[in-house]
This record gives sequence, structure tokens and C-alpha cells, in this order.
Amino acid sequence: MKITRPGATPSSPGPAEYFTGAVRLDPLFTAEEPGRAVGLHVTFEPGARTAWHTHPAGQTLIVTFGRGLVQREGGPVEEIRQGDVVWFAAGEKHWHGAAPDTGMSHIAIQEKIDGSAVTWMEKVMDEDYEG
Repeated sequence: MKITRPGATPSSPGPAEYFTGAVRLDPLFTAEEPGRAVGLHVTFEPGARTAWHTHPAGQTLIVTFGRGLVQREGGPVEEIRQGDVVWFAAGEKHWHGAAPDTGMSHIAIQEKIDGSAVTWMEKVMDEDYEG
């Protein structure tokens, strides 16, 4: 058994090469072998968002606060709110972030395959973000 206390791992800013706007990453857990799951609490200021990306084993988002936006490649921009759970399939290109006028936070859970949980791609352009 392992108990991880809140604040045991320092917060960090979302790297500018992978995020637009102000984003804070708070690590929640990294499973020990043979586990592969990784969990983060991610906080987006209004208008902040990820770049396009994929996950080798998919990703689950649990919205914990506010109002946000998500989009999978080829699909519409969709609104998400506190309490929503979003699933992106393995390899599905997508992005997520806060609404233009409201912050949003979510818990992100994904699995590492061959040591990697995410493949980052190009940034989301303002015209795509605005739908």
C-alpha cells in the first residue's frame, strides 16, 4: 500500500511547447511496476489549452471545476463542465482546455506504454479553438 498526501509532489507550469496560456500541473500518482497508470490534476486559466496530442492507451478526463472545451480530430469543439467524464481512445488526436471566459480543471488519467503516456503535436490555433 502507498498513500500519497496532497502537495507531496510540487506543482509545475505547463510547458509552453505543449500548452497555450497559463496551465498548472499537479502530479497525483505514477503507478509502480507492473502498473502503467499516471494521474495529474491540471488547472487551466480562461483560454488556456493543450496542444494537439495522442495517448498510446487512451485518456480519461474527470472535470473537477469550471467549464472547458474538448475536440477530437475531425469532430466539433464540445463543451465540458464539472462532473463530466471524457474518454479519448488510444491514438485519438485531440486537445482540451478552459473555455475563453472561465477556468477549468480536470484529473487526467492515462497509461504509459514503452515509457510514454503522450505524444505531443502542433498547437491548437485560435480559429480552431474558437470553433
